[in-house]
Amino acid sequence: VQLQASGGGLVQAGDSLRLSCAASGRAFSMYAMGWFRQAAGKEREFVAAITWRGYKLYYADSVKGRSAISRDNDLNSVYLQMDSLKPEYTAVYYCATDRLPRTSRDYYYYARPSVYDTWGQGTQVTVSS
Repeated sequence: VQLQASGGGLVQAGDSLRLSCAASGRAFSMYAMGWFRQAAGKEREFVAAITWRGYKLYYADSVKGRSAISRDNDLNSVYLQMDSLKPEYTAVYYCATDRLPRTSRDYYYYARPSVYDTWGQGTQVTVSS
């Protein structure tokens, strides 16, 4: 499977962005998807995840209420809508796919990077104050 993330850019605090991740090469609809981010000099951190049918959504506390993850299995894509952006959201954002099909686990499962076996190349989000 290959993942292609897009939609990042330079925005001002309070603006919105919609990140997209297009998948190819595997049955996308059978796998949960996650978004992570990595700021310069920091470890990669969980942002959001969505189960394979989209029934369960999980968010890091830092983005809860400001972000919405969604997927379109017909388009093999997952999205991350981010509103009211803050400067501390500046990071490279990565999409990733669960290594196991049809999982329906809890937050702590999807928040672990080791759960995911394929990562996109990342898209830079820079939020100026």
